[in-house]
Parts: sequence; C-alpha cells; structure tokens
Amino acid sequence: MSVERAREEILNGPIERTLFRLAGPLIVSNMVQVLYNLADTFWLGKLGRNQLSAPGASWPFIATLMSLGMGFAVAGFAFVTQYIGARDFKRANRSAGALYSLSLLFSIGVAIIGAVSTPYILKLMDVSSSVYPYAIKYTLVIFIGIPFAFTYYAFTFLLRAVGDTKTPMVISFFTVGLNMVLDPVLIFGLGPFPELGVVGAAIATMFSNSVGSVIGAYYLATGKKGIKFTLDDLKPDWDFYRRIFRVGLPSAVGQSLNSFGFMILTRIIFQYGTVAFAAYAIANRLTNFMFAIANGIAQAMGTMVGQNIGAKNFERAKRIAERTMLINFGVLTAGTAFIVIFNQPVFKAFINDPEILHEASLVAKYFLTSLPFFGIFSVATGVFQTAGKTKTSMVLGLIRLWGLRIPLSYLLGLAVGASWGVYLGMGLSNILSAVIALAWFLRGGWMERIID
Repeated sequence: MSVERAREEILNGPIERTLFRLAGPLIVSNMVQVLYNLADTFWLGKLGRNQLSAPGASWPFIATLMSLGMGFAVAGFAFVTQYIGARDFKRANRSAGALYSLSLLFSIGVAIIGAVSTPYILKLMDVSSSVYPYAIKYTLVIFIGIPFAFTYYAFTFLLRAVGDTKTPMVISFFTVGLNMVLDPVLIFGLGPFPELGVVGAAIATMFSNSVGSVIGAYYLATGKKGIKFTLDDLKPDWDFYRRIFRVGLPSAVGQSLNSFGFMILTRIIFQYGTVAFAAYAIANRLTNFMFAIANGIAQAMGTMVGQNIGAKNFERAKRIAERTMLINFGVLTAGTAFIVIFNQPVFKAFINDPEILHEASLVAKYFLTSLPFFGIFSVATGVFQTAGKTKTSMVLGLIRLWGLRIPLSYLLGLAVGASWGVYLGMGLSNILSAVIALAWFLRGGWMERIID
C-alpha cells in the first residue's frame, strides 16, 4: 500500500478495521520476538537457575541506556507521523534521515559507556554472586551490538510512521528465526561451534540485530518502502537535532529513569533470593506474550493518532485512543486470567524447580492480576508521546515507578517480611497509575501539533 493510500485510510477509514490492519503485522512481529525470548529462557533454563537469571538481571541496565536512544526515536516518530498527516512528505523524509544518523551517533556513545560501567552497575544492583559472572559476560556482548540494535529500531519506527507494518514483520520473522536457530547451537556448542552458554545467547541476539539493521538500511536508502533519505539527509542537522532533543529529551530521561528504577526493583527482589528473581523473570517472559498483542495494537494506535494530529483531526485521534484502551483492557484481562489459573503447568514448562513453582503462584496472585490496568496506562502514555507531549509521559512514568512501584514494593515487602509483599506493591502501582494516566488523558491537553 502506498503512503498516500495508507494516509487516507488512517485519516478517514473505519477506526477498528484500520487499527487491526496496522496492528496485525505488529502483533505477529511482537509474538515472534516473544517466542524467541521464551525459547531463550527455555534453553538457558536447561543450564540452571543462575544462567536463566543472567539476562533478566542484565536487561534493566541495558534498557536504561537504550531508553535514552528510544526516547529520541519516539520524538522522531512523532515528527514523521505528523508531517505525513500534514502531507509534507519532503520534511518527513528529511526528519527520517536526521533520526537515523542521530541514532547511529548516539548508539556508539551508549555502547562505550555501557561496556565500561557494567561491572559497577551489576554490583550496585546487588546481583547475587552466583549470577554475576554470567550477567557481566552477557551484558558486555550485548553492548558491542548496540549500534546495530539502535539503527534497527529506528528503521522499524520509521516504517511504522508511514503505516507500513508488514515489512518490519517479515524482517522480524527472518532475524528472530535466525536468532532461534543460533541460540541452542551457540549455547550448547552444537556441530563445529564451541559451547558458549549464556555468552552464546548474547551473541545470537547481537548477530541477528546486525542482520536486521543492514536490511533496514538498504530499504531506507533505496526508498522501496515509502521512506527514502539520501546522504545529504544523513548529514548532521543540528537545527533538527535540537528539535528532536527538545521533544525527545523528556521521553529519553523518563524512560531511562524508569529503566534505572527497574534496576532498583531488581535489587529489591534479589533481597528475597535467586528463587524469587527467577520466578519474576519467567513471569516477565510469559506476560510479554500477551503484551505482544496489546503493544501491537497500541503501536498501531500511535501511527493513527500521530497522523490524525498532523491533519488536525483531534477528535478522531481521541476516539482512536479511547477504543484502543478498551480493546487492550479486554485482551490483557483474558491473557492474565489464563496465566493466573494455569500458572503451575505454564511455569513448569521452563524449569521444574519446586521452589520456583511455589514462588510463581505468588507472582501470579499478587502481581499479574494487575496487568489489564497497565494496558490503560501504556495507551495513555503512548498518546502523549505520539503527540509530542513527552514531558507528560515522563511525569506519568516517574509517578508509576518512583512514586508508587518502588516505595510500595519495598515497604510492603518489608512489612510482611516476604516476597509476596513486593509483588503486591507492584500490582497496586499498576492500578493506581492507570487511574492517574486516564484522568490526565481525558483533560485533552495533548490535542495539538508539534510541527510547523
């Protein structure tokens, strides 16, 4: 579908039908990624609980630095979608080139800082001594491949901005499939390959991201998928960089502080032992399965809301967001009910450890039941980000994590003297933050453009 036809459907077509048309490939892409994560968890679980916990212990720090770049990608996405909605395709292409070059430059700095800081950060997180050796190796390998990951994400953001969600899906199939094949080969040393354990899982992730990045660069350079930039477009555009920084900095800071908050939360959970963290890590991988659906719908909503804001169709943008909230609440309610009811056989598929299975029942009861409310929160903050109101999304994110989740988890865990108090605090933070975000959304202050 051409950019013009996609734009016409987004601005004037039936909301639900357009939403699901855009969301379908995104859901499939997300699902494929989740299946890989589950496979990764499955294979590492065969090595033991310490190896299984290594990626979960590492990712809060990795995500903290990656969130800086993702914040600027959110800003670039807002500019590109609104320019397309306003039918200013020349500026949309120029913005795309500037975003891509900024992502590449920024990622190099992130990779260097991350590699140097890893040993100190993992100790700050109080990662247990049994998990630490695996976590540090995994993290260092991931940081080597950060530039490929950043540019690959920039590519998917840009195609999503024009309404092309199928191409990223196809590439995701290929890269994740490659990752899934490489995982057992490199973890266990099949065939001529050496046995690398946790490092093998990291190398598989890094290599598949690099392949996706190269494919994305080819499509953007040739203009075969609606967005095209030239070498001139890739040259540093300091004026546009300033605009991206102005809009993206709150999102980048907010996402990074939230990711850092999850590092603190990791430290809190580790206080109750490796068993508690392993159960929490598996729960995260499982919930990612239903969030693959909810996030795909929310991402499609972002494209529709952004282009409608660009075209000054503010009331339609509001209707799109409201319907997305209802749909995602229903999706997450159904998914949560399944995991809560069948938590024992589901967790047992990954690791048959009686202590972890007991802990899983606590995670399901006190934390997972709150996830439908997080669906409302994520849609509301997604609207603010797409509209360019990144300060609002930053504040809401900080309230949810730093104002509610961390203090409630720590204090309730301390009060009851057990891990279920931590999970209860996490659940309450989802419910309370959803109420706050919904009230802020209904005020309507986000309904204005950021483009000229």
